[in-house]
Amino acid sequence: MDLTFSGVLADVATRLGEAIKSARHPMHAPVIGTADGDLRIMVLREATPDLSRLRFHTDWRSPKATMIGDGATVSVLAYDPAARVQLRMQGLGRIEHHGPIADAAWSAATLTSKRCYLAQTGPGGALDAPGAALPEYMLDRSPTAEEAEAGRDNFAVLLVEVHALDWLQLTHHGGIRARFERESATSEWQSAWVAP
Repeated sequence: MDLTFSGVLADVATRLGEAIKSARHPMHAPVIGTADGDLRIMVLREATPDLSRLRFHTDWRSPKATMIGDGATVSVLAYDPAARVQLRMQGLGRIEHHGPIADAAWSAATLTSKRCYLAQTGPGGALDAPGAALPEYMLDRSPTAEEAEAGRDNFAVLLVEVHALDWLQLTHHGGIRARFERESATSEWQSAWVAP
């Protein structure tokens, strides 16, 4: 690997690009944190090559959708144990329920993914018994395209504009760490090597 700031950013973009394509990639489902200290695993759906934006899908009815709303701090943590590379990112999150980005994400989602949004109770809602909140007829199959459309109103997109990135590679010699910060997604990164 090219141990320059541009080489590290290229490494991050490559890792996240591969994570989007493969559910088996260790960074496919990073940990997402919100300002209330709550953490959850979410599937990474998009990472722009310039690392300006990350996209995840979420249920509009979830508490995090309400908390993030039009703008709140969101943290992202991903780790590749084989490469011993940790990525910590932070930025401004926002939820898009309707509009071209959410509509395009919904259109591109698989029927299996759309099935999640057919749940009769939103995330965190009380249930009478253990199990999924899906309708009984949907427990063992994917919906048809027509059936899936009933879930569109529950679907939303979480966008994270990345303002800070911390890259750490653990080594037997103590590790290598780089930190990148910027004011907005269109600003230049301010880069520094820091102690692991």
